[in-house]
Amino acid sequence: MTRTHRPLAAALWMTGSIAAFTSMAIATREIGGEHDTFEILAYRSVIGWLIVVGAALALGRQGQITADRLGSHVLRNLFHFTGQSLWFWSITLIPLAQVFALEFTSPIWVMLLAPLVLGERLTRSRLLAAALGFAGILVVARPDFAALDPGIMAAAGAAFFFASTTLMTKRLTRNEPIIAILFWLTLMQAVLGGVMVLWDGRVALPSLATLPWLCVIAVAGVTAHLCLTTALSLAPANVVVPVDFARLPIIAAIGAVFYAEPVEASLFLGVGLIFLGIWINLNAETRADRQQRKVTNP
Repeated sequence: MTRTHRPLAAALWMTGSIAAFTSMAIATREIGGEHDTFEILAYRSVIGWLIVVGAALALGRQGQITADRLGSHVLRNLFHFTGQSLWFWSITLIPLAQVFALEFTSPIWVMLLAPLVLGERLTRSRLLAAALGFAGILVVARPDFAALDPGIMAAAGAAFFFASTTLMTKRLTRNEPIIAILFWLTLMQAVLGGVMVLWDGRVALPSLATLPWLCVIAVAGVTAHLCLTTALSLAPANVVVPVDFARLPIIAAIGAVFYAEPVEASLFLGVGLIFLGIWINLNAETRADRQQRKVTNP
């Protein structure tokens, strides 16, 4: 039996993802001077893996963790590790609001590629949402394409890899338990992070000052992916990902209050365009879901 899409339930799960990703960005900014990108990724994933294993044992779901789709997990995590590396690095280089704004080109890639990868329909409402979201991002970020700095390029590159990861995650959720996805995610990310830490030859061990922040990053990372993966199992990727735009005004306010990062009037115009696109897309998907329910249960 085909699962009925539940866009509103997926949106609620995404609120947890938003809170987790925001916490992860703040913690990364706090320890960026003590640990490099690969150390943060390695420590985060080791702690996250222990959390996932503990949860699986406590819930009696360890039997759901199999290697049946190991190749898909490897490919997904290679893309995800690349995106995460670029994302964590960009946080140390440019304002938080700009990182998040550029990262939000990811839903545009998802909306355009989902019909090819997942077989989802590319409706007019989704195209309009993508166009409004992209316009809002340009208003907020105002990137100088004549002189792109590494931080902007890293954040933009992370968006593409995150979009690819999202589509792969959506495919995995069709017949792979969430606990298995999280297990292989944290384990493979830990291995990849450890390899890169040893590659550059510089290892800074966690200190009493940085360990709590690393734990925050780890817990937030697992929570974010749990919420995101659950949301993707409840609704199409084109519905789930645009909700993540709500992170932008939240992180802009945090950057202004705690890090003295400027908040310009263009931010509000851009956020308005982004939320308009989110509302149009969610409203259209909700109406379509109700019509489907009426046809299925007249």
